[in-house]
Amino acid sequence: MKRDIRVSEKALLFGYSFILLFMLVQDWVPLGPLNDLEAIAAENSTSELIVVTLIGVVQILILMGLLLLFVGKRYPIWAKLWLIIHPSCIFAGALMSWWVPYFFGIGAEERAERYDTMFGDTHSFLPIMNGIAPNTLHSLFHAVLLICIILTIYISVTDRKKRDMVFENKKASIN
Repeated sequence: MKRDIRVSEKALLFGYSFILLFMLVQDWVPLGPLNDLEAIAAENSTSELIVVTLIGVVQILILMGLLLLFVGKRYPIWAKLWLIIHPSCIFAGALMSWWVPYFFGIGAEERAERYDTMFGDTHSFLPIMNGIAPNTLHSLFHAVLLICIILTIYISVTDRKKRDMVFENKKASIN
């Protein structure tokens, strides 16, 4: 079966490639004002950083592998659900870790000191609220993840419409 890869699927692959790169480099490669490796190492052991990196990388590789398996083809319902639910759970974790404490102060006391140590010297375009300011690198990661979720929903919804149009065109050509 020939693959008909849509622009939205290419954009989704690009988004997940960015996220994979983020997962690989955020705690290991100096990125100037976007990260502070010494501060991260002061709060986390090397083994903790390895485990966290591996968990993040494996999750994104699973999503990318599933996407590559069906890109340009009809996605089965289980793949659509996985490609929506899995990143949505990751995004929910980001909301609970960063944005709920930032906007509403819930859990901010527990995170503020640790976040200030690890991210206090990194670039942030947002003002400090409730003792927290999400840094630019994480804000970008969260935005790209949200865009990937929206793209996946779009691909899932339009996949059926596309299939129905192909079916109608075949049916019309037979008549």
